[in-house]
Amino acid sequence: MEISLWQAILLGLLYYLTNNGTPWVTGLGSVSIRQPIVCGTITGLILGDPIEGCIIGATINTLYLGFINAGGTLPADAGIGGIVGTALALSSGATAEAAVAIAVPLGLLGTLIWTLRQTVNIYFVHQMDRAVSTGDVKKAVFWQTWPTQIFACLVTAVPVALLIYLGAPAVQGIIATLSGTPLHILQVAGTMLPALGIAMLLQMLNTREGVILFFVLGFFLQTYTGIGTLVIAIFGGIFAWVYSELKFQDVDKNSN
Repeated sequence: MEISLWQAILLGLLYYLTNNGTPWVTGLGSVSIRQPIVCGTITGLILGDPIEGCIIGATINTLYLGFINAGGTLPADAGIGGIVGTALALSSGATAEAAVAIAVPLGLLGTLIWTLRQTVNIYFVHQMDRAVSTGDVKKAVFWQTWPTQIFACLVTAVPVALLIYLGAPAVQGIIATLSGTPLHILQVAGTMLPALGIAMLLQMLNTREGVILFFVLGFFLQTYTGIGTLVIAIFGGIFAWVYSELKFQDVDKNSN
């Protein structure tokens, strides 16, 4: 199967949607279509074989069943693995198992794009903060809607479209170029970002109501009792519901 330039462009735009909380198609949800079983099916649809695309995407999806995007970091990019892996497998007639082998290094390559976006987005956020501080809402909306989305499209849609259009040799060449120090730096940054994200969450929880104490309690229960995280989460949810009911019940009585 030969992939045309227009098909490659459409697949590049698909990756843009999986990688970005875009305001243009908010109903889809980037997290939903990032899953290889979804974006693989759409890739197959664009290339004329949605059934095989779904099969290949579902096989690739097994790599990301435990996928968690924590602290603003991306351990491995399921979107680029699902789209490019499925496209290259369909174009070359490879099996779904071969597509998995393609998707693994592509997932690491996708983290480079993600980290680049997160780094550059800091500048856009500062510009929005300045606009909000002066009460210029229109300018803040402009920074959120246009520069951020144009940059995101350039660093996601363009590389993926070129990778798919040029084929497997281009993918192998880029991965070989990034092996060694570049990927090591990326892995180091990836281990730091979750810690930073968790620290920001802890700061948010550190309120006068003492919400952070519940987090600390759950942490020590999981660490020193051996109780599974799922069990603690279930009991935590029940406890949070009872606590909120009692707390807001008192508030309602005082308001009346």
